Amino acid sequence: MYPKILDLGPITIHTYGVVLALAFIAGIWLTSRKAGAKEIDPDQIWNLGLIVILAAVVGSKVLLFFSDYSYYSQNPREIFSLSTLRSTGVSIGGLLLALLVSLFYLRKARLPVWTVGDLAAPGLALGEAIGSLGCLLAGSCYGRPTGLPWGITFTSNYAGESVGVPLYIALHPTQVYQSAGAFLLFLYLIRRLSRVHFGGRIFLEYLAADGTLRFVIGFYRGDAQDFVLRGLLSSSQLIGIIAVLGSFLIYRLLRFRQGEAVRT
Repeated sequence: MYPKILDLGPITIHTYGVVLALAFIAGIWLTSRKAGAKEIDPDQIWNLGLIVILAAVVGSKVLLFFSDYSYYSQNPREIFSLSTLRSTGVSIGGLLLALLVSLFYLRKARLPVWTVGDLAAPGLALGEAIGSLGCLLAGSCYGRPTGLPWGITFTSNYAGESVGVPLYIALHPTQVYQSAGAFLLFLYLIRRLSRVHFGGRIFLEYLAADGTLRFVIGFYRGDAQDFVLRGLLSSSQLIGIIAVLGSFLIYRLLRFRQGEAVRT
């Protein structure tokens, strides 16, 4: 594939970074467009989006640094490598800090949390669909070897050195699976958003569907992942299960509160 666009002396412009930036912009733009219909200032959505990006980067780096302090303290430059950026620890730390910062910002700005979450859900799915294509171009998040006719073969030595993708071997195109699944989810959510629903339902549907998608695709992933429960599941699959169970639990609580409000 094409892991990098060009080299400018000591600076390398990676394809993944460019595509990821486009994914963030597309997601925030779509959310800001939908926010106007709910009388929410689109500028507040852009501010939130930029804060989330910064929080995701900082949270991912901090958590990864402390999770393997002995290695990264001796090799600090590896914190900013492409392989480090795409590791499981990065995504977990970034997600946690991004969620906390989002809640703080929404509360401080006096914005309805669940309404904004619903508006953001289609944008999150769209950004994920675009970002997964960046993974494909970089060679990261690669799949296991396969004999299926749609297997994909990587030949870039740079990608092999950067993210460890096996070369000249047909692999499951897990990046394509993720991108296609996320795009279908986006189409579903954008349609659901226009229908009558209680606050939070669209966001919870996104969490449940995305968690299920990540759990299933995890069985076809071939890249190095952290495993839990004695190697039974990867960390990303465990997060997927937690997302599904958590979304159903919160859904029941929101429905219960809605029913109580109607009765009173």
